[in-house]
Amino acid sequence: MNLKQTFFDRRASARILHDDHQAADRLSNELISHLPALTSRPIVIVCIGTDRSTGDSLGPLVGTLLEEKNPKSFFVYGTLEDPIHAVNLAEKLKEIKEKHFHPFIIGIDACLGRFKSVGFIQLGEGPVKPGAGVNKELPEVGDMHITGIVNVSGFMEFFVLQNTRLSLVLKMAKTIANGIYNASQHYPKKVNWAEINWNREQEQTN
Repeated sequence: MNLKQTFFDRRASARILHDDHQAADRLSNELISHLPALTSRPIVIVCIGTDRSTGDSLGPLVGTLLEEKNPKSFFVYGTLEDPIHAVNLAEKLKEIKEKHFHPFIIGIDACLGRFKSVGFIQLGEGPVKPGAGVNKELPEVGDMHITGIVNVSGFMEFFVLQNTRLSLVLKMAKTIANGIYNASQHYPKKVNWAEINWNREQEQTN
């Protein structure tokens, strides 16, 4: 959970209301426009959060929904069953970067904001910064980010997170997952990632 982000992320190139009937399509188009033009880098989705807090479950919900859809050209990490959170974030990022050569990482996280911004999804360049609002020194995540404003910031944030409506978080997660999946279907896949990873392993052993 990135508690520091509020109302308007200045890095965001798009702010999409989750229940707009074209939300998933808009998110898909924006995502594709930010992905590298060449497909020599594996696209890795890192979903941050925990199922122990309703408001902070956005990331692992997105990860679970995406895993079920099985986007063949993207790699997904962080699910309800195997979440990525403050305790294991650094370790998981290390594993991802060891497994994938020069990955293009999309960080996904929940955040709090102003009342009028609740329900908006933000997408833009640069990483998410988990734990920034609670003075935790955690690694930044991503070449780009997708964040969902799940509730109101400013007072008793942890209590607010615990009392965030699951129905809203789930609807936002479905929109984000659908948008990412749609993007994966239209984003070209011209590289054999297994071959690239095998070549990298050979280079490291020689």
